[in-house]
Amino acid sequence: MRQEKAWIIDLPKIVDPRGNLTVAEQMKNVPFDIARVYWTYDVPSGERRGGHAHRTCEEIVIAVSGSFDVKVFDGQESQTFHLNHPYQGLYIGTGVWRTLEDFSSGAVCLVLASELFSEDEYIYDYNEFLQLTR
Repeated sequence: MRQEKAWIIDLPKIVDPRGNLTVAEQMKNVPFDIARVYWTYDVPSGERRGGHAHRTCEEIVIAVSGSFDVKVFDGQESQTFHLNHPYQGLYIGTGVWRTLEDFSSGAVCLVLASELFSEDEYIYDYNEFLQLTR
């Protein structure tokens, strides 16, 4: 990816016989202030999520349960990340097209976002995205 617009972040994993704990802290292991948190779950087999890019929002995508693939494209290079550890997050910067697919049964996708929701902030049209990345 050009100038590393997507990469895996290892979050702290505190191992305890009573159950493990992972922490995500803004401006510490999350490189932005967290304005919004959302999650997707019960994704039917064969369905995809995402299919858009963001103009200004940065995100960290975490498979808190189960697994799924995240395909990212910055207009020149594409990369696929398989997320299946709740102590790892995929940082996705601005101007990166993303598609989430191949969800395992029971998968839960948690997203930490740098911006509040705004419909105008999303790029849903793939051709518009390609024009903006040129």
